[in-house]
Amino acid sequence: MGALDGRVAIITGAGRGIGREHALLFAREGAKVVVNDLGGAADGSGGDATPAQQVAEEIKAAGGEAVANGDSVSSWEGAQRLVNAAVETFGDLDILVNNAGILRDRVVVNMTEEEWDSVVDVHLKGHFAPTRWAAAYWREQHKAGVVRPRNLVHTSSTSGLFSNPGQANYGAAKSGIATMSQICAKELVRYGVRSNCIAPAARTRLTLSTPGLGEMIQAPEEGGAFDIWDPANISPVVAYLASAACAFNGETFFIQGGQVRIVKTWEFGEGVEQNERWSVADLATALQPLAPIDAG
Repeated sequence: MGALDGRVAIITGAGRGIGREHALLFAREGAKVVVNDLGGAADGSGGDATPAQQVAEEIKAAGGEAVANGDSVSSWEGAQRLVNAAVETFGDLDILVNNAGILRDRVVVNMTEEEWDSVVDVHLKGHFAPTRWAAAYWREQHKAGVVRPRNLVHTSSTSGLFSNPGQANYGAAKSGIATMSQICAKELVRYGVRSNCIAPAARTRLTLSTPGLGEMIQAPEEGGAFDIWDPANISPVVAYLASAACAFNGETFFIQGGQVRIVKTWEFGEGVEQNERWSVADLATALQPLAPIDAG
């Protein structure tokens, strides 16, 4: 018996890389899978439904249930069609895994408006739009008396959580996704929904195209040591977070190889306080001991 037996899952960006591994594992664990992928290049250009179709066919050839979907997750109407596809094909929707993304890396001083907008659109809006339509469906079901566990799994990145230079667009979107996941966890728990987030470290088209990183994460020789960059390492954590047995809500997990760690959210650090308004001069003096030594 699989951890996801009988559950219906949408996985976005599931035609390649981490998303493909999610789809294949979900199917092996008994889920009925909507394999969503627009089929664009790593920078979001173009479109080809073939990758999603290939993954769906691979699942069906292995005895599982799957359907391909080529809607854009950043399209309001496309996201609604995506959710409707799950309900119309399999009769319900239990799980949404938001995974789709693109890269257009550039330092801030050289970044174009289009490079900013396209990345934020695919990542941040591309997480929000499917989530919104899934949440609306789950609210309707809950009000109709259909009460069952539902799961959201979002995909953030250490590039955002720990601020990687050269990725202001990607990092800002990925940080926003982690915060959105926490808000979803608080808002949607009343409808039986758990919302969690991952920050994966794995070999994908996106990481291979990141300057300086591609050379570090090539696959090891056949029969070599455990490959900590294998994207398949990420999927068991996502499957657990998508299961009815998931014991977490509103958390973000860093995953690499066999390592799974909870990432702490923003928290207060040291500060100064007095019972009257600060002057600029007094504040400069009071804060000086808290300043990092290398700040200048």
